[in-house]
Amino acid sequence: MVVILWRFYFIMPKKHFHHIPLFSTRATATVSVALVLVILGIAAMVGVATHRLSQSVRDNMGFVVIFNEDVTADDIAGVTEHLKSTGAVSRTEYSSPDDILARWQKMVGEDEDILRLANVNPFTAELEVIVNPEYASADSIGGLVAPLALMPQVGDVKIHSDLIDNVNATLRSVSLTLVAIAIALLVVSFVLIFNTVRLSVYSKRFIINTMQLVGATSGFIRRPFLSESVVNGAVAGVIASLIVTAMLYSCRTLDGTIASILDWGTAGLVMGGMVITGMLICLIAALFACNRYLSLSYDELYR
Repeated sequence: MVVILWRFYFIMPKKHFHHIPLFSTRATATVSVALVLVILGIAAMVGVATHRLSQSVRDNMGFVVIFNEDVTADDIAGVTEHLKSTGAVSRTEYSSPDDILARWQKMVGEDEDILRLANVNPFTAELEVIVNPEYASADSIGGLVAPLALMPQVGDVKIHSDLIDNVNATLRSVSLTLVAIAIALLVVSFVLIFNTVRLSVYSKRFIINTMQLVGATSGFIRRPFLSESVVNGAVAGVIASLIVTAMLYSCRTLDGTIASILDWGTAGLVMGGMVITGMLICLIAALFACNRYLSLSYDELYR
């Protein structure tokens, strides 16, 4: 009896030797996933802000029709009706020569009175045309402008083609960059969780094999690991959401523009997505890790 107790206390490994490293591994994995989710959340916020800013820019893209000096009200109305009939125009804004002169005078200041120097208003009437977002490209606007250049009452058409091309190119670059970052972070987090769960399963591989020998199903053995991983993913998502919420609150306090672009409703959707993403990443990684060891034979457990 004494020999048995001696072997139990001094030869058999102590149970608490296994709990501390395992808990430390889980905590490290949870914090690591939370940090990955923070970066994903920031990328999502930047993506939403970029989309809304780009939408605002695209909503105000268009061109300016400059009329001849002898243009009449009927001519202006005819051009306006022609543009609206295409279905590509969102809105138009007419500016008389006096309106343009007043804007110019306000911009240059009272020191340069162009009307006094020239004794005549050198400006002609203009029609600012804003197209629908789906037509906010150089090719689409070029197709709308081509017929206008043939009209006798139109003197010139100004298209900000460089601005349009630059905005579209920037939006594509930002979108591709955000997608690449998101994919890279998802891969990193998946590998991290997979390795963590694999270590946890590896430490219990003989228990799993014993449970299989007594008739336990794969689903029964897999369930605790999956549940634990889902909980870890949810905790990581909550931690990441709190961090991103604090960062967003600070940014909204410092800059009112950010407050107008990123509202709390959108932020709430992003936070919920972060929690769900953390749970899914951990669940899938745990599923792969468990299946790997459930399919091993007894001899392979020692490798």
